[in-house]
Amino acid sequence: MVIKQLLSTAFHYLGTPYVYNSQPHQSKSFDCSSFIQYIFYVNGVRLPRNSRQQFLIGKAIPFHKIQKGDLLFFTTSKRRNSIGINKIGHVGLYIGNNKMIHTYHDGKKVTISDLRLYWKSVFVGAKRIV
Repeated sequence: MVIKQLLSTAFHYLGTPYVYNSQPHQSKSFDCSSFIQYIFYVNGVRLPRNSRQQFLIGKAIPFHKIQKGDLLFFTTSKRRNSIGINKIGHVGLYIGNNKMIHTYHDGKKVTISDLRLYWKSVFVGAKRIV
């Protein structure tokens, strides 16, 4: 039931503007980690504020076993050569069918992206929180 609620909450915010370092616990704008934190928060699950902190919790899941509601973590061009959790620069929520809901980059909005091409190439890990 919690997974359905998480997905429903996430889909409700499709189109919400991306703003880097958006304030937590509000829904006017999001960055990737505040979006994830918010949709879990309104469904009764507290998560840390940034993607690196979020990567430290939950159960690690291999890519071939991800399920709806799992958090997906990625590196970025700026963090690609970093070590450990410093490599993490992005987080999204898996929604099934090789797709995730997330937000990134100024001028963009909460959107759904396919994991097969670019995103799979920068995938670092997945975590199951609920």
